[in-house]
Amino acid sequence: SVRVWSDYLNVRLHPKSVYVIHQYMHDGDCGCLEAFGQGESLLQDPGCIEELEDRLHFYVEECDYLQGFQVLCDLHNGFSGVGAKVTELLYDEYSGKGILTWGLTPVTNPFWFASHILMVGLSSPQDFQKNFYRLMNTALGIVHLSSHSSLFCPLSLSGSLGIK
Repeated sequence: SVRVWSDYLNVRLHPKSVYVIHQYMHDGDCGCLEAFGQGESLLQDPGCIEELEDRLHFYVEECDYLQGFQVLCDLHNGFSGVGAKVTELLYDEYSGKGILTWGLTPVTNPFWFASHILMVGLSSPQDFQKNFYRLMNTALGIVHLSSHSSLFCPLSLSGSLGIK
């Protein structure tokens, strides 16, 4: 049965390459991961950090000549906080290795936003809060990810980094 997007994958992933955050799954008890601080606080748990380090060391030990890491991270939601802590961990543990970080943002439809304002008159408080979270997550993600990366590259199909 299909429950999440990864159920559509035809490629079977190694069990050590997938780390599931149970409280933020579709049927989890915390809802959605929408703020930078939520993502950052996930990796404050010593058990979570230990598990992440074990998985990382498993792959690092398999490398003959480790040159660096590539990190792909959403900027617009709470995963920017997760990515910031992961790049900080990589930076601290492997200071001599390169860290190339890609900050990913979704495409926003400016026509939807304009038509929404015309139909409603003004944007709703929920839309304002959502846009505020996106802006803050993106700003905090860029600052934190770039400070612990050898190279940080924002990546978006729109010129606005997904911010309205």
